[in-house]
Amino acid sequence: MTFDRCASYALLLSLGFSHGCIKRTPSPDVAASINGRPITYTDLNKQISVQFPQPADKPSEDQLMIQKLEVLRTMIDQEIMMQRAEKLGLLAVDTDVDAKFAEYKAPYTQEEFQKKLTAQKMTGDDLKTRIRRDLSIEKLITKEISSQISISDKDVTDSYNANKASFNLPEPQIHLATILVSPAPDSNVRNLKNDKAQNEEQARKKIQDLADRIRKGEDFSMLAQNYSEDASSAPNGGDLGFTPISALDKASVELRKLLTQMSPGQVSGIINTPEGFRILKVISKEPSGQRDLKDPKVQQTIRQTLVDRKDQLRRQAYYEMVRNEAKVENFFANSIVDSGAKK
Repeated sequence: MTFDRCASYALLLSLGFSHGCIKRTPSPDVAASINGRPITYTDLNKQISVQFPQPADKPSEDQLMIQKLEVLRTMIDQEIMMQRAEKLGLLAVDTDVDAKFAEYKAPYTQEEFQKKLTAQKMTGDDLKTRIRRDLSIEKLITKEISSQISISDKDVTDSYNANKASFNLPEPQIHLATILVSPAPDSNVRNLKNDKAQNEEQARKKIQDLADRIRKGEDFSMLAQNYSEDASSAPNGGDLGFTPISALDKASVELRKLLTQMSPGQVSGIINTPEGFRILKVISKEPSGQRDLKDPKVQQTIRQTLVDRKDQLRRQAYYEMVRNEAKVENFFANSIVDSGAKK
């Protein structure tokens, strides 16, 4: 193999290519290998059918391949993190998995729950496997990242002094959180469950299901993290931050009227917006004026902001570190490059 060909492979490491330029012949059903553990095409195709059950428009062959690469990359990252959790003794135990499974099942009758699994092309065991993976990765992130973050009082004071103007509210503001469900197909889902409605019917069913679960007392923030399709707010539990009252007029007079009448803690019904179906929660309302550092809300806001920034930075760096340490062979990506080279 020539140096140029070897270099071209190196440039594709970001897609999960093998470390090195020596080709191996994998089993026909193996799409990728992580430290010797395979991800099969069977599992890959199953995951694709779950995430993209009924595309509104038939994608081209190239679009399908891009979609497949993206899903496989996510599966590779999850397997890397699972192996890391296993190495550190952080795999979720059966009691935790069973408890979370029961939590998922609680809002439904047995028939409703089975229909939901069938719609997602899953079995109960499939769901438990996914739960174990999610809990294990969560434990890993907590131990390796979240628990290591420390914010001092000086950090809070320095941040306040550097951003004092941002705590001077020229007009009343509303602190909002949202859950968004869009009927538009999109592979760039950012919620924890990688759950995405693919058409109008699925979107309506999904938002209604979430509204019902909120009414039954489930935590709004957790539902947003798991299912909201708003990429910017879902990782933060749907938190949109503070919105000036005047900004609501740009959305609609009806929306401003609705939100100004709601009390902190209240959750709206389903709202049809240009982005899709939304559910909004009023977290708090703030009058105009300068906020002092002594205000507990100000301190909490600053501290949480600093924690979130450090968490995001360290999480991204951690993912890169564990990828670098893993031996990843993306046979599917290799096959695409090879097929193009032969044309």
